[in-house]
Amino acid sequence: MKLRNYILSTLLAGATTFALTSCNDFLDRDPLGQFTEDDAPNALVGGKMYNVYYLMRSYNITAGIPAFMIHMVRSEDSEKGSNAGDGADNAAMWDDFEYTASNGTLGAYWGQNYKIIYQCNEILDDLEKSENKEDTENIRTKGEALFFRAYCYFNLVRAWGEVPLVTFKVVEAADANVPKTTADKIYEQIDKDLSEAEKCLPLTWSSDYTGRATWGAARSLHARTYMMRNDWDNMYNAATDVIKSGIYNLNTPVDKVFTVEGENCGESVFELQCEATDAMKADLSIGSQFCEVQGVRGAGDWNLGWGWHMGTKLMGTAFEAGDPRKDATLLYFRRSVDDPITPENTNKPYGESPVSTAMGAYFNKKAYTEPELRKKYTKAGFWVNIRLIRYPDVLLMGAEAANEKGLPAEALGYLEQVRAHARGTLTDVLPKVTTTNQSELRDAIRHERRVELGLEPDRFYDLVRWGIAKEVLQAAGKNYQDKNALLPLPQTEIDKSNGVLVQNPNY
Repeated sequence: MKLRNYILSTLLAGATTFALTSCNDFLDRDPLGQFTEDDAPNALVGGKMYNVYYLMRSYNITAGIPAFMIHMVRSEDSEKGSNAGDGADNAAMWDDFEYTASNGTLGAYWGQNYKIIYQCNEILDDLEKSENKEDTENIRTKGEALFFRAYCYFNLVRAWGEVPLVTFKVVEAADANVPKTTADKIYEQIDKDLSEAEKCLPLTWSSDYTGRATWGAARSLHARTYMMRNDWDNMYNAATDVIKSGIYNLNTPVDKVFTVEGENCGESVFELQCEATDAMKADLSIGSQFCEVQGVRGAGDWNLGWGWHMGTKLMGTAFEAGDPRKDATLLYFRRSVDDPITPENTNKPYGESPVSTAMGAYFNKKAYTEPELRKKYTKAGFWVNIRLIRYPDVLLMGAEAANEKGLPAEALGYLEQVRAHARGTLTDVLPKVTTTNQSELRDAIRHERRVELGLEPDRFYDLVRWGIAKEVLQAAGKNYQDKNALLPLPQTEIDKSNGVLVQNPNY
């Protein structure tokens, strides 16, 4: 499977070359060079769809500083990381909520989301004009385009609230220069796109197409969008649809989920496929910088990356005693000065570190790479897949919605599945939650989301939708104010709009 991703991605590395042949024909052809539309006049859309997957694993949206700052660092469990002199403006911006519209990460994240949206719009326009739009292949491609468009608009509406809504093919840049649309209207479009995507996408793909969006991915994303709105009924229906489908499982131990062994395991609802080869050790056309940006910032054997996005001491203390997920989430080092320091000697009780961790207490173990693969490829870990939707998240969405709907027994059942998976063969940790008191169970579910999804997206957005962001973040020493729930629009975008875009309030 990953070899096919390598061939596809190599041909798509330019990110602006869309003239490729159809999905099936393209996969069966040798990579002879750049295709033109003349190769397959009615099949250009397949290559454009593969380009969307390439764009999704890029630095600015899932694998680099803009994504990590917007999704993770704004919570109490994450910090910018690296060292004080590296990106000090981003520490002020994201750790301390000193928002400035001129910060470059804003424009990078905004631009990449819209780049994918515009590509999806073009695909949908192509399919609508196609004489074969009812073919199974084209129906599935339509579902993928709708899924990714909804995914990106969800990114945007959570970050900024009102944003421009563009659902048509953009030919000239001026076509997309439209005013902001209300958040309600953005969510209305997201609901429409995901509902249609759920009809178009298959339950599963054959092994030749591992990593392509499925019905489960669309339905789970839909649950997540309802969750952000605290729409318990629709959140419950979407999450339990996925749970009852029987497609996913928790058979992979927690210490294996974020290793190469755990890629595309039973709990993987959607993850972006990445690869490396002996001949192309640092080829980002087939991989990503997800691990490089978060890797240990050190020297010698410990020079694994840039050290951005680190876990805080609060993250470390959030885990219950003996919870195996602590060692699967947080990277820490030796017990005493007598222990040798090697990249293999990790996750001893936190003590002396081989590198300075002044900007954070822990590195992200979910972005840690196997030493033997570093030797084979590169220390940067370009081959590691990016997990975007996991089944435990779906179970916890089901638990939260069930509890809010007054269904404590069902909520406890979903919660226990997650805790039992984390517990594994251990019998003396993570005792079963039994309370049926709605408030107590709510707290238990919120705790479980924090530790199960630690150092993943989107703890900050959980705090916002629960209405406790100010309380929690100020208690953690962050200068968070209510207005910081939404970001200022990138000043570059406002300037380019010639007055069409209006800045968010209070900025």
